[in-house]
Amino acid sequence: MLDNFLFNVEYGINHVLDINGYDHVLFLIVLTVPYLFNNWKRVLLLVTTFTVGHTLSLILAAYDVVNVNGTLVEFLIPVTIMIVAIFHVFTAGKGAQKEKVGVLFFSTLFFGLVHGLGFAREFKMLMSGTDNKLVTLLEFALGIEIAQVIIVFIVLFLGFIGQTVFRFSRRDWILVVSSIVIGLTIPMIVSSDLLS
Repeated sequence: MLDNFLFNVEYGINHVLDINGYDHVLFLIVLTVPYLFNNWKRVLLLVTTFTVGHTLSLILAAYDVVNVNGTLVEFLIPVTIMIVAIFHVFTAGKGAQKEKVGVLFFSTLFFGLVHGLGFAREFKMLMSGTDNKLVTLLEFALGIEIAQVIIVFIVLFLGFIGQTVFRFSRRDWILVVSSIVIGLTIPMIVSSDLLS
């Protein structure tokens, strides 16, 4: 029982931290970049919103409620990253981190749904030998949440170093990081099977 729990949690952590699937990390970076440590509640809410969307789409896929074209999903994942990065470029330094529920929360939920659908096929294979799909799913979601909190902490820490030690303005920090993410996302969009 404990072995299964640890395996599923570790699987969720590795899913986020997988270097070959860095789209997840890119999204977390661009999601977190406008914030400081004192915004941790808001960041945690955003990250949990992602996990809810991701878990919901995995539940729907695991119980065969939805079946989405994988090519479309693989195209939409970098598009959602790009949308958030472009949003930050245009709102850098304008206090976007203080706005009420808006584009970031909806795009975060949408990205969670899309990313979950992108992982659904592999997740179904993971669950093929399990009796309780829901418990497996929740344990996996816990692993995802743990990994996301680690990434967010690293981004917040780097932001703190960049803005205090290296004297980047918050606006410049957001612009530079968002621009780098845009640069990394463009090849993902262009090379997707949907555009090939």
